[in-house]
Amino acid sequence: MVTPNLYETDFYAWTQKQVTLLYAQQWSQIDLPNLIEEIESLGKQQRQELRNRLSVLLGHLLKWEYQPQRRSRSWLATLRVQRRDVARLLKDNPSLKPYLKDALREAYENARDLAMGETNLPKQTFPARCLYTLTETLDDRFYPGESSDLVD
Repeated sequence: MVTPNLYETDFYAWTQKQVTLLYAQQWSQIDLPNLIEEIESLGKQQRQELRNRLSVLLGHLLKWEYQPQRRSRSWLATLRVQRRDVARLLKDNPSLKPYLKDALREAYENARDLAMGETNLPKQTFPARCLYTLTETLDDRFYPGESSDLVD
């Protein structure tokens, strides 16, 4: 039987023990309550990863729109990388797609804070709610505000 404290004292060792028990189909020895908790946590991590990526993406879209004079290749690279990473995350986890609209709304709060912190513009500069559609946000051809020579 699994040592009850192994989960709390050496998580890596606990995971390896659980894998061994699963392969051996020793169902009665599996630490089921903690295993359930960890699997549930993995799903939550994927949702959090989506929100984090969208926060950074939206924050950079806001900076792009509201500080056109400070645009850089670095900002452009961040926008492209975040869009690719969101697309990969959704490809690997298609069941997250129905959550996208909520994730966009939730991520915007953080994005607004990021944009305020990085631009030093007042909070009221940025709309209280996200004005970019989900399609625009994820479209690698969408760059809000005035046009830029960087995007070509």
